[in-house]
Amino acid sequence: MKRAEDIEIIPIKVEDDGKIPNHPDFPLLIYKIVFEDGDDIPAILNSNNWSGEWLGSVHPFHHYHSNTHEVLAVKEGHATLQLGGEQGEVVEAEKGDVIILPAGYGHKKIEASDDYANYGAYPGGVSFDMCYGESEERPEKAENIEKVPVPEYDPVFGQNDLLFDYWIS
Repeated sequence: MKRAEDIEIIPIKVEDDGKIPNHPDFPLLIYKIVFEDGDDIPAILNSNNWSGEWLGSVHPFHHYHSNTHEVLAVKEGHATLQLGGEQGEVVEAEKGDVIILPAGYGHKKIEASDDYANYGAYPGGVSFDMCYGESEERPEKAENIEKVPVPEYDPVFGQNDLLFDYWIS
């Protein structure tokens, strides 16, 4: 795993588009090519209290979680993702990348290589809700997003590190 000071960090902030709320305060963060061959990604996430991990892919439709933050850590391959809803950023995720989605932040897979796989995990292993940007989801989901606390640890680098330079409560 690369050291925190050796990685590129890309913050992305997309405003609420009326469907996908995104987060009112915290940007989405992309840590470029953090993990290297041989890194035990689930063990690293778990050691920083991000758990409930799964291995798979991002859904091919816009969705978000109102009750938790989420980390996506790319294990293999590459994918084109749209982050933040229809008006959001289109990004290339590649092996070793880490995407930290604050509660409410939309995400969708546009396309991916055949071998694409990412781990997903949540602070404290919270069971996530699935939200789709439907009008009947609000205002409850917006209220949920506001209540999600800042996690205790950066999912990759632990306490008092990169995440907290961007997510100030």
